[in-house]
Formats: sequence, C-alpha cells, structure tokens
Amino acid sequence: MTVDRLDLSRLAGHDPATVSDEEREAAVLAPVLDRDGVDHLLFIRKADDRSSHAGQMGFPGGGREPTDADLRETALRECHEEVGMHPAEPTVRGRIDDIRTVSRYSVRPYVGRAPDREYVPDGVEVAEVAVLPVPELTDRANYDSERRDHPHYGDIRLHYFRVGGHVVWGATARMLVQLLELTSDWEMPAEPDRHVEPDAEFPV
Repeated sequence: MTVDRLDLSRLAGHDPATVSDEEREAAVLAPVLDRDGVDHLLFIRKADDRSSHAGQMGFPGGGREPTDADLRETALRECHEEVGMHPAEPTVRGRIDDIRTVSRYSVRPYVGRAPDREYVPDGVEVAEVAVLPVPELTDRANYDSERRDHPHYGDIRLHYFRVGGHVVWGATARMLVQLLELTSDWEMPAEPDRHVEPDAEFPV
C-alpha cells in the first residue's frame, strides 16, 4: 500500500511527548508540499564538510538561539536560513514527539504545509534540497529496518527510506515513521528486516 496524501488534521489529536532534560534544544520543520495533487516532503542533505551529521538527509532546522521566542520560531527561522522558505510561507499544523539525538540535543519536530516552489540550499550548511514523493516514501519496497544495540540509545530499531537516490535514516527516519503513521494509514512493519551486531556498518 502506498499513500498519496497526508491528513495533517490528525495531528490535532496527538499529544506529543516532550524532552526537556537535554543540554541543548533544537527544532525542525517537516514541510509538506502538494505537487499535482500528490503530497511530497521536503528534506535537506547536509553539507559533506559539516562535522555534525555530514552528508545526511534531514528536515530543515537547527539549534535554538537566545533571540528565538520559542522552538516553533527556531524551526521557522532555520528553515528560512537553510532553504529560503520565509517564516510566513508554511502553515504549521502541529508537531510530533520530541526526540533525543546522539549529539545531546532535544529536537522538536513541527509539521506544516508549504507552497510548492523551488527552494534553494544555502550552500554552507545545506548541500541539496530534495523533495520526495509520499507515495514512494510509503512504498514498502523502499523501506527496510534493523535492530541493534546502539551505544547511545541501547536496543533500538533503525529505519531506512531509500527514495530517489537518497537514504533517509537516523533521527530523521524516526520522525518520518511517526509522521506517516499519524497522518496516513501507513504502518511500520511489525518486525525488522534484520538483527545486526552493535559494530556493524550502517547500510547507507
């Protein structure tokens, strides 16, 4: 089963979990774009020379600044800085659960609809903007997962979405799994595809 549209109104019924005991706060925006009647999600590929998560796929976002009124403002500011999306452009419809990252951040993910237009990477922190179709993200042929003993999280299931030559994994894939389950009829398979050793190479 694949999904063409995400029902963001379902986010109103979700009470998102909050993480408040990490040293640093961050926020991201998961922008949903309607392209010819089919929903797409906007991702960024981080610059290869960035020390933190270099070359990985993610949603636009970053660390909270002292001048940010709240984490929603953080997400919108960072999205503007990274891909040129003005803070007034997206319509934020809700958020999903906060997550912890290996870099000791608590990350608050917001979800919103944004205009379907060309977004340009800043060329410093962001190397590429990738707009990926929801039908392909929800195609089971493009998804796999593994269970391993992670040095930071302990026993964890890692998810991999392979679409358009890109691999969405790590913290962003964890967000994506919850977003898809909350806003569509997509369901994560009950069992992982494999169990791997703690020091196994990541399949990306």
